[in-house]
Amino acid sequence: MKVYDSTRTTGQETTPDRLAVGIAEYAVGTGEAVLTTSGLGSCVGIAIYDRPGGVGGLLHAMLPHAEDGTNGAPAKYVDAGVEALLAELASAGADRDALDAKIAGGSDMLDFSGDSIGSRNVAAARETLERVDVPIVAEDAGGDQGRSLRFALAEGVLEVKSAREDPLRL
Repeated sequence: MKVYDSTRTTGQETTPDRLAVGIAEYAVGTGEAVLTTSGLGSCVGIAIYDRPGGVGGLLHAMLPHAEDGTNGAPAKYVDAGVEALLAELASAGADRDALDAKIAGGSDMLDFSGDSIGSRNVAAARETLERVDVPIVAEDAGGDQGRSLRFALAEGVLEVKSAREDPLRL
């Protein structure tokens, strides 16, 4: 897990911190921080945000459920990763009652059967967020293309890029 806050100063210029979130990782940021992840194929990206508090986090999960424990890697799984991200958001000062979520990814890039790992990841994200009472306010999920995400905390905007479509701002 990574935590970033606000901005850094380089010389006379102040720029937002940018944190890359890898596969099976999550990060939390505040202020002007920008959280990014790429390579979302069947993986799902979940951005959770407390707009009034300016605290947000991004999870890049590979599998839907941690059925036999996480082996120390909760972010590998949608359900355990959301729980870990929520705990870290609370530690960073997020108001549990002010949280909302945006999800992206879960593509069926190689398996078009309708029950692929991508569709199961999206279903797990929806189920888990409903269970923990965090509403999903926007999503770009499914399909057959990979995605990259950029979560700008100052704006609360999740930008979704794919090879075949214009970027979306959720």
